[in-house]
Amino acid sequence: MKKLELHWRILIGMALGVLFALVMVQFDWGPKIVSDWIKPFGSIFINSLKLIAVPLILASLIKGVSDLKDISKLSKMGGRTIGIYIVTTVIAVSIGLAVVNIIQPGKSITEETRNEMVANYKGETDSRIADAEKQRESGPLQALEDLVPSNIFKAAGDNGNMLQVIFFSIFFGIGLILIPEEKAAPVKKFFDGFNEVILKLIDLIMLAAPFGVFALLAALIAESPSLELFQALAWYAVCVLLGLALMIGVYVTLVYVFTKRTPSFFMKGMSPAQLLAFSTSSSAATLPVTMERVEEHLGVDEEVASFVLPIGATINMDGTSLYQAVAAVFIAQAFGMDLNFTAQLGIVTTATLASIGTAAVPGAGMVMLVIILAQAGIPEAGLALIFAVDRPLDMCRTIVNVSGDAAVSMLVAKSVGKIGEPKIKNWDDNLPKVK
Repeated sequence: MKKLELHWRILIGMALGVLFALVMVQFDWGPKIVSDWIKPFGSIFINSLKLIAVPLILASLIKGVSDLKDISKLSKMGGRTIGIYIVTTVIAVSIGLAVVNIIQPGKSITEETRNEMVANYKGETDSRIADAEKQRESGPLQALEDLVPSNIFKAAGDNGNMLQVIFFSIFFGIGLILIPEEKAAPVKKFFDGFNEVILKLIDLIMLAAPFGVFALLAALIAESPSLELFQALAWYAVCVLLGLALMIGVYVTLVYVFTKRTPSFFMKGMSPAQLLAFSTSSSAATLPVTMERVEEHLGVDEEVASFVLPIGATINMDGTSLYQAVAAVFIAQAFGMDLNFTAQLGIVTTATLASIGTAAVPGAGMVMLVIILAQAGIPEAGLALIFAVDRPLDMCRTIVNVSGDAAVSMLVAKSVGKIGEPKIKNWDDNLPKVK
């Protein structure tokens, strides 16, 4: 009997997790059982993925950059990568603004409901506003200053410092290019082997993926707010989901036009990474799987994937940018404000720049949203209106973030002649055989 493919096993795990949680919440003691005995397994699964994220970036980027053998190739690939990421982010924000202006979900929120939500989520709102205030207090070149670590071991010890790890890896790879090849060979050989070990660890971790997503989805359902709050925000959620779906359509269209790969090829190749992105709400945690899928199943050369994807996981947040645009206009509508063209153009600019500074972890987009609201003159207290549905929508927009990284890697690979046929047709073929 043929074994089910990975994405089907993950889907089954997710469905069983939801059903299990729905049964458990019927009992007073059910949510505590889920929290104490099921959720930890989900946390262990996410931690195992995060565990290898930094080693993966170090190994793959150093290997990828040093294999280029020419700094001019690096600058060409880097320019195209950043350029395409900015273009897709602007498209995402524009789609979000178009959808929210057409549907106008904020008009459905009554003043009574608005006041109730602002009161219920005041503590969380104040916390995000305080975090955003710290961000605003930093100087205009703070992001550039933060890019260069003073201690690589300290930077590598925190997944929030991915950009610093990327900077060091590229810098180290350039150093390998510039020294004589015979001197660089032992170091490159070490990182080649190190990279292979990390890729095999990803395969082993993915054996537990169905169980990990079971635990994550069960915990999410058990800890969700009341159904009444979800109903009040239904149109807002529809706007975000519709915008995200349209953005996926943009990706598959770009991939088809420029690489001649069909939408089904792209979606099937990325489905396990997309499902993991949904379950973990973290582009950084999903990065190891994204890299494996793009290289092995989409045919992108390792040299391109190892450069484009780590950068994308930290600065390319199309799903987050789209959501921020929808959320900002939704909150303005709920407060009876009409944003003119100039204000919405400001949202496009701020959301595009904010996506670069948004950490690839759950909920980070909320902090950046506060800055966007302040820039547009929208009451920051309105952040409370979207807390109830932020977690499930965060899961959905992470799918778009990850899909965007993969699509851009295919476009860049095609532009430099580094895309071919998939190495692996079936994910299970890559697993170690256990007797």
